[in-house]
Amino acid sequence: MKIKTYVLTVAKVFPKTHKRAGEPTNFPSSIHHGTKKHTIRSNYDLWKKRFEKIDAGEAVLSIRVWEGKPYNSKQREIFRLNKSQGIGIEKLENPDNLLTAAIEGKLIDWKDVATNDGLNFWDFCHWFKTRQKEPMAVIHFTDFRYNRFCSCEMGTPCALDVNKKWFCTQCGKNKKF
Repeated sequence: MKIKTYVLTVAKVFPKTHKRAGEPTNFPSSIHHGTKKHTIRSNYDLWKKRFEKIDAGEAVLSIRVWEGKPYNSKQREIFRLNKSQGIGIEKLENPDNLLTAAIEGKLIDWKDVATNDGLNFWDFCHWFKTRQKEPMAVIHFTDFRYNRFCSCEMGTPCALDVNKKWFCTQCGKNKKF
């Protein structure tokens, strides 16, 4: 069976529409070091179908950068990721809500989303200054997921115990994901 390759490009520099246009984003090294945990893309339904193929072992994700001017130069692959490396997708609903990010039914602070996207809050807001109403895809480069947060009023992240079971780090409840 032939393995399909889905391409996802990340920016080496801030786009010309950004206040930091031309400055390095450091996305490639941030992905490598795990500090850029995800990217956010439009067309959730398309990406969901692609990740179904990746999860089935029928496809891989090729992370690339442009060698020169975007869309007018060659692309260079910097990472090739498959399901065994923890990549995944989550649905960002109502991305035009400026108060909180609704990801897989959890309300997440946009500052946390910005940090996990490899940007500070202000650069993130400027990058996404125009927000669409349609759901967007949060494409994860690691096994980090927002839906691994407890629904207790603390909203704290869950962790794995020694038996590989998830539990809330604040209230102690066991969780199933």
